[in-house]
Amino acid sequence: MPFATSRPAFADAEPIWSDWKARFLEANGRVVDSLQGNASHSEGQGYGLLLAQAFGDRDAFDAIESWTRGHLLIRDDTLMAWRWRPEEADPATADNRDWHTATDGDLFRAWGLLRADTFSGWGDYGAEVRRIAEALAALCLKPDPRAPGEVVLTPGAEALGTPDRVLFNPSYVMPRALRELGAYSGVTELIRAADHGETILAELAATGLVPDWSMITPTGFAQPEGFGTNHGYDAIRVALYLHWSGQKTHPALTQKAGVWSGAPALPVVLTPEGQVIERSTFPGYHAIADLIACRPVAPHPDQGEPYYPATLGLLSRVARRESGLCPA
Repeated sequence: MPFATSRPAFADAEPIWSDWKARFLEANGRVVDSLQGNASHSEGQGYGLLLAQAFGDRDAFDAIESWTRGHLLIRDDTLMAWRWRPEEADPATADNRDWHTATDGDLFRAWGLLRADTFSGWGDYGAEVRRIAEALAALCLKPDPRAPGEVVLTPGAEALGTPDRVLFNPSYVMPRALRELGAYSGVTELIRAADHGETILAELAATGLVPDWSMITPTGFAQPEGFGTNHGYDAIRVALYLHWSGQKTHPALTQKAGVWSGAPALPVVLTPEGQVIERSTFPGYHAIADLIACRPVAPHPDQGEPYYPATLGLLSRVARRESGLCPA
């Protein structure tokens, strides 16, 4: 696997990383999303771990992993509970925390640990990485109802669905992370999930703008009850992950590049047909637009952007250094 054997570019410490830590990372390692009731999610802990490794910040990395182990590893397997809220610090309510999983959080945590072990020499995480990879394969992969020989990455270990209806979140497919994790751990089902995930993303792009959520059935894609099917905030990550994975000409990436070409206020929520519902000028979203167009990162006024666009903006900077698709 070309990605599994190539050392990622090591991001130098930058003021933008220090600013992100000051705004979203508590000293104890908890990543805070103020727009979600100051909650912490497995996604944020996974992103934070990956970013700490990429920016060479061992202290932040250790703090994030320590908090995660102490507060989200409450299941019988090696996957994280997907959400922790401040009120759950009270022992009287701690048992009420949501123990369901979110696959993207576990994938990014495993990838962060892999990178720390392999590229940074920050600890012996190999056994933990393999356990997470095995749990993801056992609990979060389901056969594609249209092609049972192929596997679909589902959004969680307890994701709704049946053998003939598989819930799918396109933005949970991070091909590079899946391939590197699969090659490192020997859990090759994750590599198959990356390959088939890219195929599903191309199929969805052929039907309209890639949605936040979809249901895969024996006859094709269907609208999942209770889940949004606009091309919205989740779907923003699809192009970022494809670029990071070296897939510059993938239809889902080129589709996004067309939607975001030259717009000062980027359309961030659209109908599948392309009607704009919401726009944003947050710098993090512009950083992704600049990335997938291979433009230099343009300065945009920081409007006190919240956790999500700020974090995606940082991830896009790491992706720019590691994808090798844009001129330095």
